Amino acid sequence: MWFKKYTPEELNNWPKNNIGGTLDIRYTEITEDSISGTMPVDERTHQPFGILHGGASVVLAESLGSIASFMCIDPEKYLAVGLEVNANHLRPVKSGLVTGVCKPLHIGSKTHVWEIKIYNDRGKMSCISRLTVAVINNIQKGQ
Repeated sequence: MWFKKYTPEELNNWPKNNIGGTLDIRYTEITEDSISGTMPVDERTHQPFGILHGGASVVLAESLGSIASFMCIDPEKYLAVGLEVNANHLRPVKSGLVTGVCKPLHIGSKTHVWEIKIYNDRGKMSCISRLTVAVINNIQKGQ
């Protein structure tokens, strides 16, 4: 499924001057059909009542799905950009780490659809998200 083999270490060594770096999202595992990552639940990711902000969960979901799409395409020819994301927040999380597991629902030539399940430290699902990604010509490369 992956265009090129990547390791979590490679992905974690990419520049951190983005929202994923700000929220300390770390890629932890890549299998033949999934990618997983973690995000701390702390003052950076809390909403005013001291629980995980739904928007932070969406950032984790979109980060995992976007990097998964990137890993499926030839970056010399294409870019993967978010088209639509939704999330259902199932239970609150106050602290610790959440872990997202991203798996494909559809890998087409122009769109990818990913399902991202986010779990708390106890392995209980706190959020389920779906991300649709558009695969477009790499305008940076003059395509």
